[in-house]
Amino acid sequence: MKIGFIGLGIMGKPMAKNLLNAGHEVIGFDKSESNIEYVVSAGAKVGTSIAEVAAQSEVIITMLPNSPHCIEVICGADGVISSAKAGTIVIDMSSIAPKASQEISKKCAEKGIKMIDAPVSGGEPKAIDGSLSIMVGGDKEVFESVKKDILLKMGASAVYCGEVGAGNTTKLANQIVVACNIAACAEAFTLAKKADVDPALVFDAIKGGLAGSTVMNAKLPMMLEGNFNPGFKIDLHIKDLNNAIETGHEVGSPLPLTVSVMEMFQTLHSDGKGQHDHSGLAEYYEKVSGTKIGK
Repeated sequence: MKIGFIGLGIMGKPMAKNLLNAGHEVIGFDKSESNIEYVVSAGAKVGTSIAEVAAQSEVIITMLPNSPHCIEVICGADGVISSAKAGTIVIDMSSIAPKASQEISKKCAEKGIKMIDAPVSGGEPKAIDGSLSIMVGGDKEVFESVKKDILLKMGASAVYCGEVGAGNTTKLANQIVVACNIAACAEAFTLAKKADVDPALVFDAIKGGLAGSTVMNAKLPMMLEGNFNPGFKIDLHIKDLNNAIETGHEVGSPLPLTVSVMEMFQTLHSDGKGQHDHSGLAEYYEKVSGTKIGK
């Protein structure tokens, strides 16, 4: 199958490579020359423009930073729908506002183009090994048509969540849980360190109990090492929480914990740490308590 892949950043590159490994023909587009070179070396072709990629593709995947980028790339004057054929399927795997997904879907439908929103969870490591969790909104028949041969070539699971926008609503819920979990870990293990109890031993003691979680297992070792090299950047989590807070306001859902963690992230961003991994919430607690969890 000919798949256009627009947005070949940290996540998009390995996802496109996994599609190539599955036997698909991939036509890539990205503003970064080095990103293009990566997928070309893996066997991809390259489009000179978004419109050219769209015209040649049966399915078009977008993996972009935020709502405005998706609206421009898909719906703009020289975007996907300007040249994609009727019947083309657009899979937007970006993490954006649900309302934006609905707006994009409406514009696609006007041109006879099918669109689903399919954001992912798992970060770069799971994008590389093809074990992402994919959450999908849109027409269920379209989802089923791409689930086995496309989505499950990039992810270990692909779950239908409802009408268009439901995928991104699910992703926002995911990002709230992750953010609050990381903040709870940073707070709890700062307490342990200030009380002169070894945080590594506390981790060993509680990780197998009710407090244990995938988030703790992934992020606590980074805090203990003082390693905040990004797997998922603070600035990207700020973007997701901003979308969550806006969506909460729209639907009347209170998000007091989310707002609190957002303020922590914003403090770190102001301190020039927006490119650090989101486990860098430990650095917020270091700032306010004067105590490092790890090295």
